Parts: sequence; C-alpha cells; structure tokens
Amino acid sequence: MAKSQQSFGKKEREKKRQKKREEKQLKKEQRKANPKSSLDDMIAYVDEYGFATDTPPDLSNKEEIDPSTIQLGVPKREEEEEDPVKKGKVAFFNDSKGYGFIQEQETGEKYFVHINGTLEDIRENDKVSFELEQGKKGLNAVRVKKI
Repeated sequence: MAKSQQSFGKKEREKKRQKKREEKQLKKEQRKANPKSSLDDMIAYVDEYGFATDTPPDLSNKEEIDPSTIQLGVPKREEEEEDPVKKGKVAFFNDSKGYGFIQEQETGEKYFVHINGTLEDIRENDKVSFELEQGKKGLNAVRVKKI
C-alpha cells in the first residue's frame, strides 16, 4: 500500500490558504456592495471647547481677532537674574590630589572643585558658598569659601 503524498501539515496549510482566500473574497464583495464614503463623511470639526464634532461650527458666534496681536515664532524668554553665589556641602575632597565635589543645596547637583578654585582650606562635610564656571568637562565650582 502506498503512503499518501500529502502529510497532515500540508493539508492544514492548504486549508489555511483556502480560508484566507475566501475571507479576502468576502471582504472584496462587501467593499463593492457598500457605497464609497464621501469627503463630507470624513471631515470632523472642532468646537470651541476642543472636541471633535461632525457638525460645522455656527458662524454667528465667530469672534473677530486682530491679526497684529498674534505673536508668531517663539516668544523671547526673559532672562531671570540668578544669584551667581550658590550654597552647598563638600561631598568629597581629597587633600593629597587637590580635588573634590560639592553638592548644591537647592538642586542636589554635584560640581567638581579643584584646590586652585578655593579661597580657604575645605574638608568633607563643610558648608560652603561657591560660584560656577564652565570647565573642559562641564561646570566647575570656583571661588569656594566656608560659610
């Protein structure tokens, strides 16, 4: 007796393909049966509260706006004058190598400090005031004094 040339897996794959074809044909027939949607059906309007509606807005409630009052572009940011002197605590300081880090009180940011940027001798856990200056690798604390 000869063994069937089609295995169970082949039969299953063929059934899936046939089912897909039938579903595709059914969708095609449904699309042809339904009338196409017009542009008016696709348009949505936004009311004065920001919600999407399908009815156009009432033009009698239209508010006139002077075009010269509209500001185009990014508004100019007013520079807030920051206090250049910041306060913090010495988180780490190595006397032998001459550098350390200061943690600012307000933000918790840590800044590098070199012994050349100090006005007085500092140690770990000292409360200090300092100013920031741009260094090679970021902001550095300079003019460091004990409080």
